[in-house]
Amino acid sequence: MLAPPTGPPALRTSVLSGRRNIVAVILTALAASLLLFVPMRSAHAADTLLSQGKTATASSTENAGTPASAAVDGNTGTRWSSAAADPQWLQVDLGATAQVNSVTLNWEAAYAKSFKIQVSADGTNWTDVYSTTTATGGNQTVSVNGSGRYVRLYGTVRATQYGYSLWEFQVFGTTGGGTPPAAGTLLSQGKTATASSTENAGTPASAAVDGDTGTRWSSAAADPQWLQVDLGSTSTISQVVLNWEAAYGKSFKIQTSNDGSAWTDIYSTTTGTGGNQTLNVSGSGRYVRVYGTVRGTGYGYSLWEFQVYGTAGSTSGGGDGGGTGGGTGGTGPIQGGGDLGPNVKVFDPSTPNIQGQLDQIFAQQESNQFGDARYQVFFKPGTYNGLNDQVGFYTSVSGLGKNPDDVQINGDITVDAGWFNGNATQNFWRSVENLAIRPVSGDDRWAVAQAAPFRRVHVEGGLNLAPNGYGWASGGYIADSKIDGTVGPYSQQQWYTRDSQIGGWTNGVWNMVFSGVQGAPAQNFSDSTKYTTLATTPESREKPYLYLDGNNYSVFVPSLRTNASGVSWPNTPGTSIPLSQFYVAHPGDSAATINAALAQGLNLLLTPGIYHVNQPINVTRANTVVLGLGYATVIPDGGVDAVKVADVDGVRLASFLIDAGAGNSPQLLQVGAAGSTASHAANPTTVQDVFARVGGAGPAQAQTAFEVNSNDVIIDHTWIWRADHGASPTGWNVNPADIGLKVNGNNVLATGLFVEHFKKYDVEWHGQNGRTIFFQNEKAYDAPNQAAVQNGSIRGFAAYKVDDNVTTHEGWGLGSYCNYTADPTIIQDHGFEAPTTPGVKFHDLLVVSLGGMGQYAHVINNTGPGTSGTSTVPSIVVSYP
Repeated sequence: MLAPPTGPPALRTSVLSGRRNIVAVILTALAASLLLFVPMRSAHAADTLLSQGKTATASSTENAGTPASAAVDGNTGTRWSSAAADPQWLQVDLGATAQVNSVTLNWEAAYAKSFKIQVSADGTNWTDVYSTTTATGGNQTVSVNGSGRYVRLYGTVRATQYGYSLWEFQVFGTTGGGTPPAAGTLLSQGKTATASSTENAGTPASAAVDGDTGTRWSSAAADPQWLQVDLGSTSTISQVVLNWEAAYGKSFKIQTSNDGSAWTDIYSTTTGTGGNQTLNVSGSGRYVRVYGTVRGTGYGYSLWEFQVYGTAGSTSGGGDGGGTGGGTGGTGPIQGGGDLGPNVKVFDPSTPNIQGQLDQIFAQQESNQFGDARYQVFFKPGTYNGLNDQVGFYTSVSGLGKNPDDVQINGDITVDAGWFNGNATQNFWRSVENLAIRPVSGDDRWAVAQAAPFRRVHVEGGLNLAPNGYGWASGGYIADSKIDGTVGPYSQQQWYTRDSQIGGWTNGVWNMVFSGVQGAPAQNFSDSTKYTTLATTPESREKPYLYLDGNNYSVFVPSLRTNASGVSWPNTPGTSIPLSQFYVAHPGDSAATINAALAQGLNLLLTPGIYHVNQPINVTRANTVVLGLGYATVIPDGGVDAVKVADVDGVRLASFLIDAGAGNSPQLLQVGAAGSTASHAANPTTVQDVFARVGGAGPAQAQTAFEVNSNDVIIDHTWIWRADHGASPTGWNVNPADIGLKVNGNNVLATGLFVEHFKKYDVEWHGQNGRTIFFQNEKAYDAPNQAAVQNGSIRGFAAYKVDDNVTTHEGWGLGSYCNYTADPTIIQDHGFEAPTTPGVKFHDLLVVSLGGMGQYAHVINNTGPGTSGTSTVPSIVVSYP
């Protein structure tokens, strides 16, 4: 790499092999003390256990088997455990304000050395009622004196290298009202009921609210499923009675909503026992539903009766008046627009304590690499002074102006790597877009890895892409941005910048690629310098984005550009679509409801959260926009595809994550059915900041991640990743997936292609006239031996394979790295494989062995020098053939 011209210390000349592996450390001695804390005050003998069975949430979970709810289920054989990072928290919603007198912590071996007990009235503003830095684990009872609806453990220092782990978290005290609420009036009987599915025509949703215990609703045999009743008006809910048939819910929630779209949990359990359950709850809403996530049998969910008790509201208000989201409780067409949900934070310059709210999100998300929480932060047009927004996992930060300079941040929007000891190679899944930054020190820091786009940003200064201390970094992507000063990648291994304007660029490590970038360094790809520079980008269309059109939300959809150079703004050509033409989806919405909205002609906005689908989200209408906020995540259940796009013109898919489920999905995303032949040259489909993950967060598998069958598709920035680490176990046969990206369509263009760790080809290209500008790849770390990756007579599957029948194809700035940690003796015959014909051309290729963990024999086919030794020095081919 080239040393930076001034300032920072000399950089390392090699990259640690296994740079993302989580090192397994065996504890040889761990004795948990059984000493109790000295109480602050005596506990009341008459105190009630308030927390058991209540809704619990956490900053993170180690895996799907250790959820937050397990710490409040009364079962000392189940536990919550967090990610292995500080800080972490576990929180319980008591359902009503209570006097809290003591808290019992039954620690598993992985305990907290330093922690606080905190209470809150609103789940946002917290008061400490206990604090220690010398905890000893075991079974601890802490006497406290405070009141609040929410109580949480906030851990700041772990006693082991593992996360925090609690068998039980028990809160004792007295409820504010003294006695539980009366059941109230039966509100649900005879009201309109709907469901995610029905087993057959004889078990409709209405049968669960008809007062007849001889009729029932039953669902399809899949998870999740829901049954919902429209009470006709916003009502106070005090009790829910579930009369289960034999097919019951083991894990389920009771939820309320004012609009049938945005849902609030008022009860949650993972240890349901079926039978006749009476649940005392506290909440309000027009709609009430039971949302089942794990069935207790192999059949569907089945209820003889679903009864909701409480106090009816007035019917004149029509709910809260704000909900136009596409609820399923009515009989008319699904409505567009509506509330963006609780995890979308919208600030204007007069909002109090913006910094505090940003810090709270970051504290939760800084190390929450595989958690469920998702956040979208929006800034309305205006000027904001003195902010430092540190951006953690699954957090998107965006301006709501029509142009970036409409939102002026006099401060910083920062990504650093303190949570990972200065190593930025795992700073995934976060973004910034459509605003201007004037950095306090003159340079903004954006030290990211994959899936962390920097779009449509004006930096009124310089941009530093390395972590503090210049540790390892593995990014990244910039588009449609203007950086007035110099961009310093420093330790970044690779980077792609498209259609932008920069004041300068300091150095390059392995693979720095530019297309349509004014101010980019000149083309120079050699042993000492790794710049690939194209004057223009052949085709590009900027990503759709949400903005304020007056006082109303709209989505702006930029137009196609050809041979672009520089930013598209301030006068970006395109069209504006009001939010009323979008189905505003919320976590818990079924695929059936989403598909009904799409079929009706609405576009789709996915608000932050997790979407389990038991059928593919089907996009069948030309020019449909599917836009995610805050890394909204789609998980296919039962081995279905997650998203399917018909062979139509101009679909825009943008800003969401597809996370493979436990079933073996044929594809996670399919664009165009197999055999698609239509031309879309004048109006291509675009796939932008759509990411795929197979494993890491939970059990997962897929055959192919993305399959593109349509012609004329633009893939503009994606990271398609088979996980090599995670909160859930990963391994060669644990989270299998053969192919990352398969392209069958013609005239497909990829700008910013990151694909890693698949068992066979990471990219397999069959279509004619394909083009790729920038490719970053790592071969699968976990291949157990040479035989496992043998491809006929060829050792290893190429990272990027162009089919033998292809006659036209071109690529610029492509790199593949091997890190065969399971068997460092594996030989990869080549990183790239393509037919040798004049129409198939490659420019600026490289392969790297990370510290000698496996080797490449050649770069492409039988051309180019092999790698050798442990020096982590690229082997290159400047031009092929």
